[in-house]
Amino acid sequence: MQNKKTKIVKIVMLLIFILIMIILTIKFLPIFKNIATEEGRMNFKQEIESLGYEGIMIIVGLMVVQIFLPILPGEPVEILAGMSYGPIGGLIVIFIGAFVSSFIIFFAVRKFGRNFIYSFISKEKIEKLESSKLFSNPKKIDTILFILFLIPGTPKDLFVYIGGLLPIKPIKFLMISTFARFPSIISSTIAGSNLVTGNWTAIVVTYAITFAIAGVIIYIFNKKEKAYIKL
Repeated sequence: MQNKKTKIVKIVMLLIFILIMIILTIKFLPIFKNIATEEGRMNFKQEIESLGYEGIMIIVGLMVVQIFLPILPGEPVEILAGMSYGPIGGLIVIFIGAFVSSFIIFFAVRKFGRNFIYSFISKEKIEKLESSKLFSNPKKIDTILFILFLIPGTPKDLFVYIGGLLPIKPIKFLMISTFARFPSIISSTIAGSNLVTGNWTAIVVTYAITFAIAGVIIYIFNKKEKAYIKL
């Protein structure tokens, strides 16, 4: 019965995500057509700002649904936040969405167990993660999770589901799953902000630096822990 309920929740959330994207597409399509021009980008930013708190709630809602459904890419939502509210404002909005979704998922997993997870993610994928070297040492769970959320390109939304099964305090997990996303999110919001101004060079440089740093972190971590993290 519980498995059936979570499947219904999954379908409902997917429909909500699709509905929001359709509404945004209809509303902003005329503006998106001119996004290649400076005037078009400024019109987009002004349109979002005119929505006030409603615009913030839309992006927070998109982020929450995206984390619930890992098959959906998070990058477009983060870039949209950067376009709408700038690097720091967009970062804060995404942090709110990440915290809300992590809170709901973590405690749902603690209450309903693996059946809740399997309704959103395949059993094979979860078992593969659990049996990996990454989570073999309970004493290093906090550090491992922090590194995994810190590195851009890792499947962070999967780790949110795994978190409820790990021996970690709720508040510590919520802080890690929210704020350790900083490098990944800030690079996307910076890219979104520069997309508005048409600064394509800054976008390329931002992502190049981000993934170069990620590569160094992965190399050092793998060499030390022999964990074999792959982007």
